[in-house]
Amino acid sequence: MLHLLVDTSTWLDLSKRRDGQRWIVALRLLVHQRDVELLVPELVIEEFERNRERIEASMTASVAQRFKLIKQDLEDYGGTDVENAVEVIADLARDVPLIGAMTTRNFDEVLELLRTGRRVEATDAEHRGVVERGLRKRAPLHRSRNSVADALLIELYATAARASDLSRNPHAFVTSNSADFSTEDGDKRQPHPDVSATFASEGSTYALGVDGLNDVLLSHFGSEIKELFAETDFIEEPRRLGEILEAEKMLFDRVWHHRSLQHEYQLRAAGDEGELERLEAIAGPARKRVEETYTQPGELGPYTDFELGMLNGKLSALRWVLGSEWDFLDT
Repeated sequence: MLHLLVDTSTWLDLSKRRDGQRWIVALRLLVHQRDVELLVPELVIEEFERNRERIEASMTASVAQRFKLIKQDLEDYGGTDVENAVEVIADLARDVPLIGAMTTRNFDEVLELLRTGRRVEATDAEHRGVVERGLRKRAPLHRSRNSVADALLIELYATAARASDLSRNPHAFVTSNSADFSTEDGDKRQPHPDVSATFASEGSTYALGVDGLNDVLLSHFGSEIKELFAETDFIEEPRRLGEILEAEKMLFDRVWHHRSLQHEYQLRAAGDEGELERLEAIAGPARKRVEETYTQPGELGPYTDFELGMLNGKLSALRWVLGSEWDFLDT
């Protein structure tokens, strides 16, 4: 089993990535199969929860600002034939909340991974190690900034690695904090000399950022992880508002047409000619429009009870997304 201690900065970087699901899904499956164990200090969860809201807000604001600037440039410098382009940008800008929701998904799933990992708690030994690093100005306490939390992470990792048979249970420490953990001169993928002893043994690996995590997984699992990446390497695009409105209208038309026909059948069965004429006058033109629009076999029924239930369920779901309450099915 591969044991990973991934620091907060790497988890946040992974959550921000548009292709983050590639690693999030793969790690979830590997953890479920007991091929990977995540070592999770409490401080990593605390830091992740403390920083995620700020980062999520900044990402959504950044996207919205880019749309705003593009729209402004088109209006200022686009000449006289830019109305359509401005409208396209405005339409895309309305989808920013959906983009933000997809971003939130990454953060939610990473937090779930962290909460299901093995919690590692600091003992007096790790705290003494942090103090000793501070007194000797050893990385990650070799600079002026306060890196006590980082020092505690490396002490916790060192304890876990020493207590394991690394030939059977390899360990990896993954961080995006090259300033505190990586060598100051040369390849930043190499650990600082003050922490390099922790990675001297075969089976204990220092990795830098999401790319380093990727390398660790490839090195340990080989073709298996490549196949897993291939299966999970997808980006789900949120539906644009126009697409949702178009689908809602299609479902509305089909459900309304079915109900209109049912009403007609009931009136015919009752022999109510007056109401039949009134229904034809009111609903006839709209029914004709629907029948001219949906011409494929089965689009306008007849429906089984299951098919009708699916239509109503989809309509209810889309209306909920657009702001209505659940089960609002008025047509």
